[in-house]
Amino acid sequence: MKKMLLIATIIMGATLTAQAQRFAYVNTDYILDNIPEYKKAQEDIDKLTQEWRTEVEKKQKEVDEMYRNFQNEQYLLTEDQKKAKIGEIEAKEKAIKDFQKAKFGYEGELFQKRQELVKPIQDKVFEAIEKYARERGYDFIFDKSSSTTLLYANPENDKSDEIIKKLGYTPTKSN
Repeated sequence: MKKMLLIATIIMGATLTAQAQRFAYVNTDYILDNIPEYKKAQEDIDKLTQEWRTEVEKKQKEVDEMYRNFQNEQYLLTEDQKKAKIGEIEAKEKAIKDFQKAKFGYEGELFQKRQELVKPIQDKVFEAIEKYARERGYDFIFDKSSSTTLLYANPENDKSDEIIKKLGYTPTKSN
């Protein structure tokens, strides 16, 4: 959402003024990769995600086993027994879907955990970028990470390392 607002602001600003404007860019993915707290938060989220996926797989295997057993026994069961077994299988499948939704769905536990662990770090980075822009007199700062289209960028205008330093960290790898 912030990126869309930034792009709209750039377009409006370009049409309303002919002044010389100062531009720079940063790579927020690179900046975040240089923050140990962010790496730790991502590791925690990845671990939690894997635990939940393993639990889903275990539950799915149970349902698959119930279904195989039903297929082998169905000829020996009465219609009422068949309906009961099918009901059990469907209830387990629904429970799996409900579990997945609770953990991975929109505003599920994974979303909330990401908000709890990652969002404060991202906010800190955006505040540092904003402060840097004001201090240095930049009118616009683009983010060249994954989703923004930036066809050319002069490396002299890449201020990612300066933002990392402003956050109190030492850049560890080439951008």
